[in-house]
Amino acid sequence: MNMKLIMALVDDHLTERVIEAARKAGATGSTVITSARGEGLTPQKTFLGLDLTVARDVLLFLVAAPRAREILETIASEGGFDDAAGSGIAFVLGIDDAVGMSTQLPTIKHEIEEEV
Repeated sequence: MNMKLIMALVDDHLTERVIEAARKAGATGSTVITSARGEGLTPQKTFLGLDLTVARDVLLFLVAAPRAREILETIASEGGFDDAAGSGIAFVLGIDDAVGMSTQLPTIKHEIEEEV
């Protein structure tokens, strides 16, 4: 099984736009983890102990390896990740094995087998 996991950390107002862009680029689905918190180069701002930062979502896309780079570039462009600090990041992780993918295999089976 030749799969990759794309993880994207995006402002919550960009979530649907990034998911739609990933689907158009070949992702067959996604998992969304809402209201994640993190800190970049600059510490988070607070007011009376309340966090003033925008909520972030973690988007997970398990994709066929041959499509991973195209999907990654598409979501980075749609989310404006390289346009401004803090707009979002995305990265790809290799997957050694996976189960529970039988419902996705008819869609991506050919792409996975191309790499074998």
